[in-house]
Amino acid sequence: MHDGAARPCAAQIGPNTLLQLVPVLDAAIGVAARQDLFEAAGVPALPTGEAMIDEAEAAAVHQMLLKMCPEAFPALAAAAGRGTGAYILNNRIPQAAQFVLRALPPALSSRLLLRAVRKNARTFMGSGKFRVIRAYPPILEIADNPVGRGVQADTPICHWHAAVFARLFGRLCGMGRVRETACCAMGAPACRFEITKI
Repeated sequence: MHDGAARPCAAQIGPNTLLQLVPVLDAAIGVAARQDLFEAAGVPALPTGEAMIDEAEAAAVHQMLLKMCPEAFPALAAAAGRGTGAYILNNRIPQAAQFVLRALPPALSSRLLLRAVRKNARTFMGSGKFRVIRAYPPILEIADNPVGRGVQADTPICHWHAAVFARLFGRLCGMGRVRETACCAMGAPACRFEITKI
């Protein structure tokens, strides 16, 4: 029975955190196994892609993938991240803007791209807290990263995020090498990504 009290809204994140995993997992483990994995994570239906989704669902799927496929997880998550980066380049950043960014010196294109990343940070980190530590070469942080909440790991686990950054900064700024040098799942206060030229 509804008591009339306002329910807190679930924190939301972009649907590509899940949608780009689908073709990667279908190719790697098969459609049935991917469906089982999503259901085990409590996500029986795929998002439509037309709206933001509950960040808890996205985190649950990524964490279930880590649990069920620990050895393959880095490669699978990174492939989905590259897919997300490609989606952004194909659908969210106008081609004219991409042309300008690629023509500019990396130090300037990086600063301009970071403005857009900061503006749209909610789509890749949900309720986490995004911070630019340094604009060039970029050092980025996500504190309270939903993907790492409640996870304990010996190595960084944010391969999806790193791959998204690598695709965007590599294509638009000539800096496609991303290292996650700290991770919430390892007990760090924030996941830190250092972006440099390859």
